[in-house]
Amino acid sequence: MQFIKTHPARIYAVAVAALALVAHYVPELPSALILGLAAAVLGTGEAVQRTEDRKTAGAVAEHQADDQADDQTDADELPA
Repeated sequence: MQFIKTHPARIYAVAVAALALVAHYVPELPSALILGLAAAVLGTGEAVQRTEDRKTAGAVAEHQADDQADDQTDADELPA
């Protein structure tokens, strides 16, 4: 479960590649089924993107907090 939370974009990429392979090598599948799967994959892609955006925003906020703490430490070390 932790792997899914940590790497949703990788899992999404594998799922999309698998769907493309199945659609190519199993031409007798109904096109409605393939289109339904494609729509589901696109919806999942949106969820993956939101997850990645949250991770990025958290990393940026953490980096900014670290920078502010470093700036304060540097200011405290200056001679009076």
